[in-house]
Amino acid sequence: MTLDTNIIILYLNRETAIVRALDEIRKQGVSFILPAAVEAEFLSFSSWTPDQRRTMEEFLEENFVFVSLDRPLARLAARIRVNTRIKFADASIAATALFTNTPLVTRNVRDFKKVPGLQVMTL
Repeated sequence: MTLDTNIIILYLNRETAIVRALDEIRKQGVSFILPAAVEAEFLSFSSWTPDQRRTMEEFLEENFVFVSLDRPLARLAARIRVNTRIKFADASIAATALFTNTPLVTRNVRDFKKVPGLQVMTL
C-alpha cells in the first residue's frame, strides 16, 4: 500500500480515522510503501528543528519500504505527467503505486483519479 504525504501527516497528527485504519491494515501484515517524492516532501518542512527532522527520518525508516525514483520509475512518472498534467511529485507518487502494484492512499483524489490504472483509496 502506497501512502501519500497527506496521509502520513494526518497519521502523525493523530486523526482518529487514519490512525485506526492504518493500524488495522498494518496488523494484517501489509507493508507501507514510501515513494521518494513523499519522503522529500515530508522532510522538507522548514519548521522542524534538526532533532525533530532526525526523529521523522527514523520514523520513516522504521515504518516504510522506501522506493527510489530510478530511471524506469522516472520515465513512468514523466508519461503520467504528460498525459494528465498533474504535478511532478504527484506523478512520481502515482508511478510508484503503479510500479509496486499497490493502491495509493490519499486525500488528493481529484488529481490522482486522472491516472489510468491507479487504484486510489481514501480513509
